Amino acid sequence: MMMVTDKTYKNTNRRERIIFVVKLLIYSGIVYFNLEHPAFYDNFPWLFKVTNALSFFLGANILISVAWLVILSWYTRRHRTKPLEKDNFILGINRITSVLNTLFFLLAIPIFFGKDLMQLITSITIVAAAIALLTKDYISNMINGLIVMFSDQLSLGDQVRIGEFRGRIMDITLINLVLQNDDDDIVIIPNSVVFTSIIVNQSKQNIKKLTLEFELDHKHKFTLEELDARLRRSIEAYERYYREESFSLKTLEIKKDFVQFKLQLLVPHPDKEKERLIKRALNTEIIAIAEGGKG
Repeated sequence: MMMVTDKTYKNTNRRERIIFVVKLLIYSGIVYFNLEHPAFYDNFPWLFKVTNALSFFLGANILISVAWLVILSWYTRRHRTKPLEKDNFILGINRITSVLNTLFFLLAIPIFFGKDLMQLITSITIVAAAIALLTKDYISNMINGLIVMFSDQLSLGDQVRIGEFRGRIMDITLINLVLQNDDDDIVIIPNSVVFTSIIVNQSKQNIKKLTLEFELDHKHKFTLEELDARLRRSIEAYERYYREESFSLKTLEIKKDFVQFKLQLLVPHPDKEKERLIKRALNTEIIAIAEGGKG
């Protein structure tokens, strides 16, 4: 879970309050002027369209902001977290808020051109139904994204395996889930794929499985016991960073010219730097074995 500092939180909270107050003042001013001086717009019909569209958008935006603040305050009090702490629930609420604000902004544009709101909503409903049929996969992807956001199964920062992909969850959007793998590559997975894939969340049990696959030529004379012992000795310096009993060396496949192996061990407290050092030590020993070196 991503945390924010107290200073950043206070500055952002102050800025959000100032923006909310400014929007409230502008909206109140427009409503007051429309009620008290309606004749003013007789000479400026274009200005009436502008203020009408702006008051519609600001009114909706303020209601959304109030609902957002109420839900966020309830949630943070219940979970004793700060509003800007990026967990899934807050992430989902922020995404829904953005979608609603965008929707009302789009509705405000035709109002600016003098369209009747109810007629506009009816027309948009018909168009939206047609668009929904054409973009059902896209909409399904968004729904899956919201389900993932409001689920407690996946959270920002979790180490996961989704299908063939492994990495840390960097972001969850309405369209996709963003992973950062062990090579620091950014992997973007559509939410529909996430929703239908088998997921292994290693962070939920605060443990990570370190896996290494390699091949050795038949010309190298070694037994499985010798190979196992040499690999164990190569990482003795890091034995406190992994579970010794989890060390597992398996033979995946025996070919004509080589044997394919798979080595696994569990890291109770995932640490990227320690994992890199363990992998380096193992790879160094495997190369030494492949070159015929003695352990």
